[in-house]
Amino acid sequence: MHNDALYPILMIAVAALVTWLTRAIPFLVFGKRQLPGMVVYLGEVLPPAIMVILVIYCLRNISFTTPPYGLAELAACGSVFLAYKLLKNMYVSIILGTVCYMLLLRVL
Repeated sequence: MHNDALYPILMIAVAALVTWLTRAIPFLVFGKRQLPGMVVYLGEVLPPAIMVILVIYCLRNISFTTPPYGLAELAACGSVFLAYKLLKNMYVSIILGTVCYMLLLRVL
């Protein structure tokens, strides 16, 4: 195999192995045993906390003093919120918010 092709193939293989290991290790460690209370607690608390951090991170650079005054970002957030409240489907809400944001970026 040519050296130019070997490096990307090895990189993809290592990334795939690491991704697989991060998902397999909890099953290997805990097996069919009861999960510790701390792990259950973190499983309940971390997903919403990470979503809040991501929202703050995405909205941190909105400029309310220059046009379009953050309208695209705020409208996209509103569409995600409304879609989730109405449909109770996280995936549809995120896709709708992304489409809304991309369209508004082109229009505004």
